[in-house]
Amino acid sequence: MLLARRFRMPITIAWSTPGAALLAGSGAISGGWSAAVGAFAVTGVLIMITGLWPRLSELIGRIPTSVAQAMLAGVLLPLCLEPITAVVRQPLAVGPVLLCWLIMLKLAPRWAVPASFATAAVVIMISLLDHGTMPSVSRLFPHPELTLPHFGTPAMIGIAVPLYIVTMASQNLPGVAVMRSYDYQVPWRPSMLITGASTIVAAPFGGHAINLAAISAALAAAPEADPNPNRRWVAAYSAGVSYLVLGLCSAAFATLVTLAPAGVVAAVAGIALIPTLASSIASALERADERLPAAITFLVAASGVTVLGISSAFWALVAGLLLRLLLRTRTPGRRRTS
Repeated sequence: MLLARRFRMPITIAWSTPGAALLAGSGAISGGWSAAVGAFAVTGVLIMITGLWPRLSELIGRIPTSVAQAMLAGVLLPLCLEPITAVVRQPLAVGPVLLCWLIMLKLAPRWAVPASFATAAVVIMISLLDHGTMPSVSRLFPHPELTLPHFGTPAMIGIAVPLYIVTMASQNLPGVAVMRSYDYQVPWRPSMLITGASTIVAAPFGGHAINLAAISAALAAAPEADPNPNRRWVAAYSAGVSYLVLGLCSAAFATLVTLAPAGVVAAVAGIALIPTLASSIASALERADERLPAAITFLVAASGVTVLGISSAFWALVAGLLLRLLLRTRTPGRRRTS
């Protein structure tokens, strides 16, 4: 909320999803949970140090819009396929959500996604009542627990460094690239200093890494958020308000999500991202001379491959930029055209 309001940009903050995947596969470490918390805090320090490196921001600024948008489209594709696959598996549960979305898309497009989410909530409640699986009241309230960090070498090497690399490569760098593709120049130093400091503060409560969002940022930065680019920061600010509300209701929300019929929550998320996917594909393929690098970027991102613990979003950027450089390099006896 601070970044969005201060810079009047739709700067959106999120948790490091690739970082969570990395942690899920890391297994137990020496020192236990307190050592992991210490590693989270060190990750925040490393992010803050990165904020003091302006050349990295300059490097990100050179990423072409077509490649950045193709990367975003590739990441979004599996999510946008969820409503289709889910309605086949669970037609009675997902069908009403899709029907509501289609009706509202015709009558009030801006309210189509909120209405779909409300319909999904009704479907979840009906399912819980039918199966008699209503959660106990104690499960509906959050219980924050403070953990004093322990700083051990194994956790620093096994968690802090990989978590930092994954967060920077798969979240912060693509996040800045996506924002730039919508003509927003993210203030690098303030963003890294604030997210790094927030990571340090959140670490004792189990927060593993706070960073710039990519997919969520695209939702707030896209024309669907507001036709006026100067007003889209309100969408990111509203996301911050929603985070605070969900924080107070986190236990109840997480409980309902885990008890929801398969595919319902994923279908709502996929529906919300379809307009962003469409605009990303259109932007990525707008220039004929950029289409092949954009296509490769899209395919790598959509593949979901993970190499060295780094997600496909980063490798998609690498592949697209390398192919673009290769195609634009002069060859003997042949003039470059562009």
